[in-house]
Amino acid sequence: MSVRCAWVNEDPLYMDYHDHEWGVPVHDDQKLFELLLLEGAQAGLSWYTVLKKREGYRRAFDGFDPDKVAEYDQDKVEELMEDGGIIRNRLKIQSAITNAQNFLKVREEFGSFDAYIWQFVGGIPIRNHWRNKSEVPATTTQSDAMSKDLKRRGFKFVGSTICYAFMQASGMVNDHTLDCEFMIREDFRK
Repeated sequence: MSVRCAWVNEDPLYMDYHDHEWGVPVHDDQKLFELLLLEGAQAGLSWYTVLKKREGYRRAFDGFDPDKVAEYDQDKVEELMEDGGIIRNRLKIQSAITNAQNFLKVREEFGSFDAYIWQFVGGIPIRNHWRNKSEVPATTTQSDAMSKDLKRRGFKFVGSTICYAFMQASGMVNDHTLDCEFMIREDFRK
């Protein structure tokens, strides 16, 4: 039996996410957009709730294509408000569209969203050495800086706590605890 971080429940979906995605560095813009959209959807909810709806989000949000999401209009918002496969919160849906539009602006300015977002950790994953989940912070100076800059650029649902969760999900930060066997995997060191 694998030893995992204490926050992981016994659902195979959650275990698979922990084992193969959480903390693994992501440099693909479309995947980064997916994580940004999903982390914003998480606000006030658990990641487990959002993860269970990820396939619904993929379908509803055109595979997380930021070019398509940026073009959504009010009719599409109303359609999404009726979609039980996602979290039907009007502000979160509208923020996904706003964030897609701003995502494209950042991509244009920096050449990729990846080049922009990874600057907050100097382009290298931060590998922490927490003994247990109570030591893992909700925010850091890096997530504070990311949040401040994203907000300045017009992004929504990007508070420092959401940004830190995004950093963990995208592998900018490796917060697997020391007792987790996945802490030492080679693909987490990249």
